[in-house]
Amino acid sequence: MTDKNFDEVPDKDQHAGGVHGEGSDAQASGPAPQNPDSTEAAAAEGSDDDLTVDDILGATQTGEAAAEDAVLADLESTLLNDLKRLQAEYANYRRRTEDQRQLEVERAKGEAAKGLVPVLDDLDRADQHGDLVEGTPFAAIAEKVRAVVERLGVVSYGEKGEEFDPQRHEAIFQQPTPGAEKTTILEVIEVGYRLGDVELRPAKVVVAVPAE
Repeated sequence: MTDKNFDEVPDKDQHAGGVHGEGSDAQASGPAPQNPDSTEAAAAEGSDDDLTVDDILGATQTGEAAAEDAVLADLESTLLNDLKRLQAEYANYRRRTEDQRQLEVERAKGEAAKGLVPVLDDLDRADQHGDLVEGTPFAAIAEKVRAVVERLGVVSYGEKGEEFDPQRHEAIFQQPTPGAEKTTILEVIEVGYRLGDVELRPAKVVVAVPAE
């Protein structure tokens, strides 16, 4: 009697284990449901975690380097423009200085040549009177003086028949002349002399003007 009842009584441990075992297997076999919002938040946190301090410092340094390069480029352009301007100013200064120096040289030569103008006048008058006979000492001196004047670059101008130029000729008398269509030199009283652009003395002339 006792044995039969013992055999029919179910094992509580087995019953409980069977129930619990099935639940455990069910939990292990299927994934637990997840919240989409929590997934996106976790992904965002993961992306933030991927941005390291070195990345931030590198980006900052790259921006600073680009700004520094831009500043240096502007400075280089400014310095280059200043250099070109200084070169142009120096070239203009050299040209003005050279022109001024050349003018001063011509003026100095002109002052020296002006002292010879009266001597040249005397030589011309002597030649007109026949005093400069070839082979005489006086003729030899006249030739040397004229050679010096020629080496200095002094040129004479003013000839009968050429057109009157008020910038180069000094008219001491105007004579109305029938048939004259323009003002021309009728007679040269004193020849003019110039040295380059320096006027040593204008030519003194008598001019023929158209008759009314």
